[in-house]
Amino acid sequence: MADGPLLRALFRCHLWASARLMPVLVANRSFEDVLKWAPLTSSTPYRGLPSPYIVAALNRTVRHPWLMRDRRCLREGLLGHRFLRLAGFDPDLRFGVDPKSMQAPRMSAHCWVCLDGRPVVSDSLPGMVEIYRHHADATKVRPA
Repeated sequence: MADGPLLRALFRCHLWASARLMPVLVANRSFEDVLKWAPLTSSTPYRGLPSPYIVAALNRTVRHPWLMRDRRCLREGLLGHRFLRLAGFDPDLRFGVDPKSMQAPRMSAHCWVCLDGRPVVSDSLPGMVEIYRHHADATKVRPA
């Protein structure tokens, strides 16, 4: 389907519903189960939508989180990866940790989405060390 008003309306509805359901569906799940929201292969029903449009729509959709406030980057990263993949792009979802937080009661972690090696949804934070990269050219999640 070519980019047009109907495709964009379907995309926005799907994105909105996914953003609302995801916090409930990933709660208390293992890392592997959470990554199922970022499929490595998928159909491409939104092929034709430009990546800047997808990212802008994502940012509008998730700007006021009701749930997952403390894991905002995870929500944005999973949705960004998923919908870029559904549009036929080849994104990678990257995860990093702050080494200074390793001994703290709560580890500081972050995720972001890159397209062609450039961050498009969030970005690495200062002091973060990339530890995982979820990308289609790997058969499984691979260490960075």
